Amino acid sequence: MKLVFCGTPQFAVPTLQALIAAGHQIALVVSQPDRPVGRSQQLTAPPVKQTALEAGLEITQPEKIKNNADFRARLEDLAPDAIVVVAYGRIIPPWMLALPRLGCINLHASLLPKYRGAAPIQWAVAMGETVTGNTTMLLEEGLDTGPILLQQEIPIAPAQTAAELFDVLAKSGAPLVVKTLAGLDSGSITPQQQDHSRATLAPILTREDGLMDFAKYTARELWNRWRGFQPWPGASTTLEGKKLIVHRMQIASQDTPNEPGSLEIADGKMLVACAQNTGLELLEIQLEGKKRMTAADFLRGTPLHSGTRLG
Repeated sequence: MKLVFCGTPQFAVPTLQALIAAGHQIALVVSQPDRPVGRSQQLTAPPVKQTALEAGLEITQPEKIKNNADFRARLEDLAPDAIVVVAYGRIIPPWMLALPRLGCINLHASLLPKYRGAAPIQWAVAMGETVTGNTTMLLEEGLDTGPILLQQEIPIAPAQTAAELFDVLAKSGAPLVVKTLAGLDSGSITPQQQDHSRATLAPILTREDGLMDFAKYTARELWNRWRGFQPWPGASTTLEGKKLIVHRMQIASQDTPNEPGSLEIADGKMLVACAQNTGLELLEIQLEGKKRMTAADFLRGTPLHSGTRLG
C-alpha cells in the first residue's frame, strides 16, 4: 500500500521499520520539527526522522498541520491508501482523517477504552495494573475514541517500570500495525466501537505527579507511582525544606503505625510511614544540591533522628 507515516519519538520507530520491511510504499514521513536537546540545547532530529533519513524516505516536519495549505495539498496529491499515526504528538485535523481510503490508523499503547490520553504506559503502571497492551484503531476527532481494529495484551512484570515497558510495547505494536493494514485491505477486520462508559484517562504528566503524598497513598501505591513515572517526573518529597529525590525504594515488610511522612532511622536504614500503616524503605536518595547516594551513605553525612518528617 501507499502510506503516509506520522510519528516522532523512539516509540514510533519499530512500526516505521516494520512497515518498510513489509514492503509498503512509505510515500512521506511526517515528524515534528527538530528540537533543542540536553544541557547544550543542540538542535536534534527526532528518532523517526533519523530512521527515515537512513531509509532514504521523503520527510516533512511542519510546525502546524491543521490549516497548513501546502501540507494539505501535498497529502492530497499523494492520495495515500492509509495514514499511519504513532506517537506523532499533533491532533490530526478532520481533512486529514477523511483523506485516505482506509482511514488514519493509530497505534495506542493501552487496552482501550482504558487509559486514553498522552501517557497511557505511565498511568497503567502507576495504577498498579498487571496487564496492559496495544490497540490499533481508526482515528476520529475525539481523544482516542475511535473504533478498535486489533488489540494485544502484554503483561506488566511486578517490578517493571514504565521506561522498561515502553520498549516492549513499541516492539510488540509494530507487527500489530502491519497485521491491521492487511486486515483492513482484505476486509477481514471489522472496526468495533469502544464502550465509552468504561473509559479512563491518562493525562500528560506534570512535575506535581511525582510528589510523594504519604498521607494519601499507601506504600504500594507510592511504589507503583514511582515505577510508572520513570524516567520523569520520578518521585520526590522534601526534607527540611529541600527537595529530596527518591531514586530507589522498596515496600517495607512490617507495618508502620507512625504518622504518615515520619521517618524511622535504624541500622543505616530510612523507613518512611505511609497511609494505612504501611511503610517504604528509601534505598537511594538525592538531596537538593547533593549527589545521588545510598540511604546509609546519606545518613553518615547527614545525621537524622526518628520522627523527622518528610514532605
